[in-house]
Amino acid sequence: MSFNRPFCSPQRIALVRELYGIRKSELSMRLGVSARTVTCWELGLQAPSAGDVAALCRVFGVGPEFFEPQLEGLPVASGLPHFRSYRAGTQVAYRQAQAYVQVTQDLVRTLRDYVDFPALHLPDISADPELAESIVPQMAAQYVRHVWGLGDGPIAHVLREVENHGVCAVFAPFEHASLDAYSVFGGGVPLIVLNPTVGDYYRQRFDVAHELGHLVMHPDAEPGNKVIEAQADAFASELLAPSEVLHDELPTRMDGAGWLKLKELKERWGVSMKVLLDKAYALGRLTEEGYRAGLKSLSRNGWKLLEPGAISGVEEPSLIPHALELLGDVGVSPEEVRERSRVPQGYFGVMAARRPLLPVRA
Repeated sequence: MSFNRPFCSPQRIALVRELYGIRKSELSMRLGVSARTVTCWELGLQAPSAGDVAALCRVFGVGPEFFEPQLEGLPVASGLPHFRSYRAGTQVAYRQAQAYVQVTQDLVRTLRDYVDFPALHLPDISADPELAESIVPQMAAQYVRHVWGLGDGPIAHVLREVENHGVCAVFAPFEHASLDAYSVFGGGVPLIVLNPTVGDYYRQRFDVAHELGHLVMHPDAEPGNKVIEAQADAFASELLAPSEVLHDELPTRMDGAGWLKLKELKERWGVSMKVLLDKAYALGRLTEEGYRAGLKSLSRNGWKLLEPGAISGVEEPSLIPHALELLGDVGVSPEEVRERSRVPQGYFGVMAARRPLLPVRA
């Protein structure tokens, strides 16, 4: 370590504690110090001794270099992640998620020193966060389809399209499962974090499209606002299932033939029957009575929680795993990348995986 800067960064102590979801009182007990001492460390009012740093390393499974200050001038996440609601999880869970975003950006930044990531091609089409009835989400989705060259047909792999246009995606650790997918700008690469327990192909595709909607329309909006969540839903629906293309195919009655048509469209377009039912009503294909009857049928069959579908596996993120594979081909090991990015081992494994991994514990 350099001797011309602090031995231990207060921000890095707070970061790793929040990453593992440990309260100050719990950490103080593990270290045999007072909670006030931990607070003073994190505020920069008191420096931990070399012995304290060694103890921190043992608790969190990191080396002392983890606590070195972040280099000045590095890009960091801008703004808060777009969480669907601040009622879904605890404050500890939200802080843990924000810390996960930061260490993920540390890994992405390190990888970009070695590998050329896809250029960011993300339209900026701001939607008024106070305007509930807005055509901007539909127009934004249509524009994304146009500039990304997606045409009017089904999108075969939503996550791949998002990553190919410069947005990085990772699974969250299992201990974040109380939170839906979320997204954030920053670190030079926008990031989408996927819920690891969502095993429904159709729901996950909608989650990805929803978060893309936030990145396109709400870079500076206050997260958790009901209006912007509805706007992101409208964007996702239009991106995955264009209204003009589907209009004449959507059912006008929710009888047996109507449900068969929704199931057929679901498999062709990769969206849920609930999304298609909402679209049929919004486009005037269904009356309010027919729409309500459809909702009741969804509920009666237990399809509000999990609809039947032909595809069982979810789409897998590949940008980080592929970058690590490329580096491996030229002799740079994943461990070298991990050490340089200073990401704790367990979390590195989660970020580098194409599929969700088991919980990470301190």
